[in-house]
Amino acid sequence: MEGGGDEDSFVELYCAETPSTPRLDCKGDGDQEKHLKVLLEDLGLEQHYTEKLSLSKILQIDEKTITDEPVRCNSDIPWYFLKKLMMVNVKARNGKCTSECQSECDSVLANTKLDFGKLLRSPKSGDILNPLDIITALFLCSDAFVQQEIALKMSMCQFSVPLLLPNCDTQQCTLMLWAMRDIVKKYRPQSLSQSKGFIEDRIVLSELPMISFVRLGECSLSKSQILNKVLSNSEQYHDTFVHSNMEGGNSQRKISDGLTEITWYLPCGNKNMDIFSEPVAIANLRGGIASFETQFSFLCQTSAAIFVFFDTLKSDCKLLTNKPHKAQIFLVGNYQSKRLNLDALERVATDLDLTNNNIILKTEEKNDANFVKSLRIKMKDVVETSKLKMPIEQMADIAHELGIQVDEDCPECQTAKKNADDITAEIQNTLQYKEAQLPLQGQIWKELTSLEKEEFRLRKVGSENIENYKSDLQRQKENLRSKQNSYDISNAMICFINAISSPGIERCYFLKWMRINLDNLSREKLSGLREQYKEKCKNSENKDEIKDIDKQLSSSSLGTEHFFREMGQIYEASVYLPETHPSRQQLQHLPRLCAGLLLDGFPLELVDGDTSNIPLTWVSDVLSQLSDLVSPKSKILVVTVLGVQSTGKSTLLNTMFGVQFAVSSGRCTRGAFMLLIRINEDVKKVLNCDFMVIIDTEGLKSPELAQLDDSHEHDNELATLVVGLSDITIINIAMENSTEMKDILQIVVHAFLRMKEVGKKPKCQFIHQNVSDVSAHDKNLRDRTLLLQQLNEMTQAAAKMEKKEENKSFTDVMEYSPDTGNWYIPGLWNGNPPMAPVNEGYSEAVYELKKNIIQLLGNSESSANDILEFKEWMSSLWNAVKHENFIFSFRNSLVADAYMRLCTEFNKWEWEFKKDMFRWVTNAETRISNFGTVAAKSKIADLTELVTCLKREACAELTKWEKKLLDNLTQYFKQTEGHVYLVEGYKEDFSNSAKSLRREMESSVLNQLRAAAEIKQGMTELERIKENHTKEIEKAACALIDECRKKNVQMRNEELDREFDKMWNETVKKLSFSEQKEIDVFNRVNHILRGNLVNKGAHASQLLNAKNLEMCGLTPFKYTAEGLLNQFKHNVRKLFNLSNHTAIVQKKADSIIATCTEFVIENVKRRNNYSDTYIEQILRYIDEKLQNNQDVKTDIEFEVSLKQHICGFAARHFQKMHKDFLHVNDPYRCLTENKEKFRADFKDVFCDRDQCQKKAKEFTDRCLKPAVEDFVNRCLGPDIVGEMMTRKEFSTRMFFQYSVLLDLLSKDDFSKYLSYISSYEEYVKTWILDQTVAHFSNGSKTFEFEDQHLQSSINSINCAINKAKMKKSRNLKTFVSHVCQELGDKLVIPQNDLGAFMILNKANQEQFAHWFTECVKEMAAALREKFKKTNIQMKLKNLHVNPQNELFTRVIGCGKQCPFCAVPCEAGGTAHTEHWASLHRPEALGSYRCQKTEKLVTDICSSLVISDTSFRCDATNYEWHPYKDYTKIFPDWKIPPDISLQASDYWKYILTRFNREFAEEFDAQPADIPESWKGITPEKAKESLKESFSMK
Repeated sequence: MEGGGDEDSFVELYCAETPSTPRLDCKGDGDQEKHLKVLLEDLGLEQHYTEKLSLSKILQIDEKTITDEPVRCNSDIPWYFLKKLMMVNVKARNGKCTSECQSECDSVLANTKLDFGKLLRSPKSGDILNPLDIITALFLCSDAFVQQEIALKMSMCQFSVPLLLPNCDTQQCTLMLWAMRDIVKKYRPQSLSQSKGFIEDRIVLSELPMISFVRLGECSLSKSQILNKVLSNSEQYHDTFVHSNMEGGNSQRKISDGLTEITWYLPCGNKNMDIFSEPVAIANLRGGIASFETQFSFLCQTSAAIFVFFDTLKSDCKLLTNKPHKAQIFLVGNYQSKRLNLDALERVATDLDLTNNNIILKTEEKNDANFVKSLRIKMKDVVETSKLKMPIEQMADIAHELGIQVDEDCPECQTAKKNADDITAEIQNTLQYKEAQLPLQGQIWKELTSLEKEEFRLRKVGSENIENYKSDLQRQKENLRSKQNSYDISNAMICFINAISSPGIERCYFLKWMRINLDNLSREKLSGLREQYKEKCKNSENKDEIKDIDKQLSSSSLGTEHFFREMGQIYEASVYLPETHPSRQQLQHLPRLCAGLLLDGFPLELVDGDTSNIPLTWVSDVLSQLSDLVSPKSKILVVTVLGVQSTGKSTLLNTMFGVQFAVSSGRCTRGAFMLLIRINEDVKKVLNCDFMVIIDTEGLKSPELAQLDDSHEHDNELATLVVGLSDITIINIAMENSTEMKDILQIVVHAFLRMKEVGKKPKCQFIHQNVSDVSAHDKNLRDRTLLLQQLNEMTQAAAKMEKKEENKSFTDVMEYSPDTGNWYIPGLWNGNPPMAPVNEGYSEAVYELKKNIIQLLGNSESSANDILEFKEWMSSLWNAVKHENFIFSFRNSLVADAYMRLCTEFNKWEWEFKKDMFRWVTNAETRISNFGTVAAKSKIADLTELVTCLKREACAELTKWEKKLLDNLTQYFKQTEGHVYLVEGYKEDFSNSAKSLRREMESSVLNQLRAAAEIKQGMTELERIKENHTKEIEKAACALIDECRKKNVQMRNEELDREFDKMWNETVKKLSFSEQKEIDVFNRVNHILRGNLVNKGAHASQLLNAKNLEMCGLTPFKYTAEGLLNQFKHNVRKLFNLSNHTAIVQKKADSIIATCTEFVIENVKRRNNYSDTYIEQILRYIDEKLQNNQDVKTDIEFEVSLKQHICGFAARHFQKMHKDFLHVNDPYRCLTENKEKFRADFKDVFCDRDQCQKKAKEFTDRCLKPAVEDFVNRCLGPDIVGEMMTRKEFSTRMFFQYSVLLDLLSKDDFSKYLSYISSYEEYVKTWILDQTVAHFSNGSKTFEFEDQHLQSSINSINCAINKAKMKKSRNLKTFVSHVCQELGDKLVIPQNDLGAFMILNKANQEQFAHWFTECVKEMAAALREKFKKTNIQMKLKNLHVNPQNELFTRVIGCGKQCPFCAVPCEAGGTAHTEHWASLHRPEALGSYRCQKTEKLVTDICSSLVISDTSFRCDATNYEWHPYKDYTKIFPDWKIPPDISLQASDYWKYILTRFNREFAEEFDAQPADIPESWKGITPEKAKESLKESFSMK
């Protein structure tokens, strides 16, 4: 330890006091081990002495790395040092415990008295650790790669690094050759100052003179401090070496004596600034040479000069005189020291043949500045004249001779070195080597990339058939893959794969050696080229030269990424081989191998910068394997940096996360690389992730440069990809070049806009580098305002290009605040490189940015993706990027999954709403039906009042459910799991769907209430008449009984019959049976139809008058298009397409007629009376359908004739239904029907027979049993729907489509495909019915539902009996009335049968109740038996809610079909603003054919929309219109290109399989099937379905 005064004497004293402390080449015993052990325990590093610290451990993000907690104890110091050092902070060595210092400060503040004793007593330095001990301890406790990283970062801070590392435990020292391998220095010696050339080299390979500084005995001069002054410019002092005047520098060294440090002085080529004109290495030995002779011997043989600092010299100084050395010796003494003996100095100088030139004395006349100057002169002379220049690598031989270990001597390192050398030794010409040893990534890969993009963009298709063209591209790709497979794996790649397959530590050494060797090989040529490129780029007029240099850079660069790239291509090519092929099986392990490396901290190339492409299969499989390796801890957050080339993006990431992305001058990073950083458990709670992924990207080019190699497109693609993958994007911008900045911003804003439109919400931080002023943030307010203004401009420009012009400002695209979204970072270097250390302000600003980024990620609403989701994003983003229109083309399985989950949830809520309203309506209809009867519960006397009251109740119920749906939706989007943020764009659609559902349900409910009320109104008069007639019969029968009893004669049965018949005939004659007035339904329907068309003009009225409604609907509807025929008669082309138009309109009419017919039949089945609401509902449905299909043009003639046809048919059926209703409810018929029952009752009463059992059975069978059956049938429909909805097929529209198509594929039946395509709705309804019947075919499930409702009814009946018993009933009629009243809101008791039951009823009430209960049990058993025996088909016919229709309504959605291929829309909800489908089909299946050849066409609309071809149809007035601009004609439809090139394989297979059958059916010639389609198997078709519908 050097220092003023007694520094070294203290050390000597320390050594004297502890003679047992062994040092290298120093007498003593083994107590020094104890010092090491105690220090490591104190530092908390004892575990790491055996289990070495790894890079993944020190780079992981933990609480210490993101908090500013002060050092509380010694065990915090190593981590403080590492944290600061990894962020290249020059204050890294200043860590010390704050607790002691704080207590001292507190005591000083507390003591206000004057006390000189205290002032003179300095605090103990023994409690503060020496920085050199900490550094030595960390080197001893770190693995080789951490040592290398520490040495590199220390060198960047301009700290000295260990050359010889002592180890007290082994009493050995080690030459740290490997640790310094990664240090690359760039400098400009004087000889190159004119040419502006420079030297860039790995420091261990550089042949430099080394000057060593050592100490002999005690010394009053601080050697290290003087060295710092020698190496520092006058205007900027820097502590390269730790010295006694630094924090902790004066503390006793415990384990670092014997440490030899090295640093370098490197010139910048400026005479006025350079201290030495040539580079020089400076070594510094800690401790006296007497104690460390081995180190001194090493320095003597490797140094050009040794400066020996001393205070006293013995005349027989053997240490100096007996050493064999090549080095010049310089003696440096302090003449001011009283111990300096000039005689002894003279004798030693004479023995060493030294002259005055070799002796430097500090005298009173020489101040520090002059003394340093004289030292520099001597050193300068050595540097300029010395012949001994030895690279550190060469010093290893000398180390071996002296018994010094070399860190590279370990077998793993040597094996790895040999493996790497075997590969790189073959490289003479880089370009030739790449062509010979890495052939798969060259021209073949570039051609494959070109073909891939052409497959998506179809720029060169011309007039060729698109599907044939795509098939040809596919064939070319297969040929290129075959060509790749024809190559044998080169020797270099065999060696490379074998080497990375070796055990962990060895492969890490191998990859490092590969990188070192390859960098060394290419540096000489590339450094010059990069510098030229950088210089030429400053003047964009040198376009050809820049382009040429860029090509040279690309072809001359060779790094480990090229070998991994080749590995990826070998793997991708193997995927094209059969699964059983030996080569393919042998290569299956490659992705796992690469995943292991990614986990070890090696970067993975995402985007190949040379071809601007991602090898998707390779990267996806690597990520899948990575997911397997880390599962279940696979959550990741992604941070990316984007910006102009050469603005320090990689350096920023390296500083922020301590990683090592390649950094060099010129255009360094090509493409994009990802690195994995572990998140420690303590931070996982904050970030909710396991790893952070860091993506470094190639710099974006300025527009001038982009034009040269057409890379503007590449930059856009790259920016879109990485922004899409990122949770936070760091955007590096330079304010000084506003033009360049504008263009870069446009690329970035474009990427953000695209992400917003596809549901991703990345955050961004703008970084302004090289801004050093402390008040920069405030001063740059104007600049930030300007930036926001430009961002807004760019947003508008990007929005225009993407046709999303609703985005007016940058804040429309993403959350951004100019105050919190901008960071100002000072320049990287504190001074002029190469001798400048990293600026502390830079490191601190980057650290603040890092903390902010982690805070932003922690506060993020969206959850972290796992690795597989990241893979999905990458694939879908890249596939979309390959299309010209990104937003239009983007399809992602994560978005699809999130959308599917949202649809599933919404469908559940929707069904709960509907089911509850079905229950409510059933209850309301029951109350209306029972109104005015003994079963009526309500006290309301007026039916109109009851209906009004029910309407109010309905509205309240509907409002409650609407709110519940909207609340559910809000809560759903608040959750962080399930990627709900991806589908937030659909929130409004589903909100509108909820409101729309409420409106639909309100209309339906009110219509049902109105219909029920109208029917009840009609029934009320009939029921009153029937009740009066029954009472008259009862009165006459009672009178007859009294009369017969008065005769007091035993009357036989025949006599009773005669008397009863006589009474019956007389009474019936007296009763008035006015004939029920039949409604003229046709007249009523005609009136409603005219009201519906009243706003359609006089022509509609004329058309109505022209045709009698009674003559309509008798024959099938046929559309003739007479109106359009007149319009088109002067337009031959339009006339030509008229037949096609007629067919479309006819199909539409048929669909509407089918639905209306079903509605009519459903209502007729219920045998109710006619209600006007039926016709109103029909007309409303027709209007909706015509309104929703405006893309098919129709005229008023069509509308009127269609409505007349349907209304005529409906009126005919409703007229008959009305007649049947009147017949069934005719009072005379009803009375006559009960005649025999009345006769039997008459006889029972007359003969005083016990009626209890008989009457109980009669009431049960005739009144309760039909009511219970009706109740079960009312409830069973929703149950069946609910059960079917638990099946995945009915969970969402997408799953439904997938299931139907999969079922069709399994059946392989042309007739079914034809039915599906030609009559989609009909086929789907049949399919739903078949699925329902199949699901319930064993009957157990339906019986379970029926029994549940039956039991509910029985419970209600028993409860009603018990309640009626408790009430005091005057007679049996009152008792039954009480029972009916209790059941009034559940069961509809048939009034006709109830009235008949009530008369002539003299049964005993209690006995009746007993038998009634028994009969109810019998009824339940009978109904259960009936339910069990009835099959599902019969059950479905009797239901009030038709499950088939309800399920159809759910899966058909909006009912829209693709305007080109008629595939149905799958969007969730009914009020969505955009229609889409997962899978489109060839137009041949829509019977499209080529006009010239009559052949069916194979084009698929999902391909056509990205081509330059055109279409014409009814909607375009048969004018040609580009497919690319189809949204101008069909703005509601989104037809993205296929999710992959194989996505349409399903329909391609179907058309290929049934080509002839379709041609015959459509009266056309078979299609020309592209060759690639013929190879599609049913399995491939099935896989394409899964892919298209995002099924896993």
